[in-house]
Amino acid sequence: MRDAVPLPARTAGAEGAPPDPALAEDAATALEELRTAAPLVQCITNTVVANVTANVLLAVGASPAMTDIQGEGGIFAELADGLLVNTGTPTAEQCGAAYEAVGARQRAGLAWVLDPVAVGALPVRTALARDLLRHRPAIVRGNASEIMGLAGGAGGRGTDATHGVDAARDAAAAIAAQAGSAVAVSGPVDLVRAPDGSVVRVPHGTPLLTRITGGGCALGALMAAFTAVRADPAAAATAATTVYTLAAEDAAAGCAGPGSFAVALLDRLHAITPEQLAARAELVREEGAR
Repeated sequence: MRDAVPLPARTAGAEGAPPDPALAEDAATALEELRTAAPLVQCITNTVVANVTANVLLAVGASPAMTDIQGEGGIFAELADGLLVNTGTPTAEQCGAAYEAVGARQRAGLAWVLDPVAVGALPVRTALARDLLRHRPAIVRGNASEIMGLAGGAGGRGTDATHGVDAARDAAAAIAAQAGSAVAVSGPVDLVRAPDGSVVRVPHGTPLLTRITGGGCALGALMAAFTAVRADPAAAATAATTVYTLAAEDAAAGCAGPGSFAVALLDRLHAITPEQLAARAELVREEGAR
């Protein structure tokens, strides 16, 4: 997803590397399977983006549930096919529900996704996200500054990234080593790092995703949906990123600005086909990345 930071230089491993059609085919198959399964996704997310997040999940073919109160968080987590925990508005109620939910998922051996919004920049959510990381999310998704903040750095300017994607490579490796997570870093060219150190780059998207509410947060929820059809967390993160950013490119091509883009994004998420993904996705696997 294209965050509002300058395009970083491509790494030596990715420079000139051709797209890998097997990655595109897997993303296409995952989309087809998701629409068949219609996974139920529990979202403990921030109040600013709840409506956008729910609509993105519905548009792509999943079913959202904003079950985020204590006494229900853990119960629902045992029933849901996917779980997102987003630290954007960490009220006491949401924090309690988050701990209930991730505890239930961990005990059951089920995947969940952590989106560390504004971590590193603000103390309450930073402490929360770093503590939740002990519960070993399958995927951690954030912009470069958030990933660096989660790993112990200073973070960015609130929710805005102030670092390029490749600046977060060491932080992503540290998080993967600590929690065994796949780490998805959003930026001009998204980076998905698997727990084994392999890296996939997703060079799609549009700057308009940074001009609407929930442009990044909704992607975290989409990753949670794809964990229902992909046991490999890096494959789930890659498929979600591919679907989302290609749909965003299509939406941007026919819109007048952020308002019409937000509506068009839902339409394109609904309309995009597995065949289009397989034909258009230019996913690159970095050679020797560890």
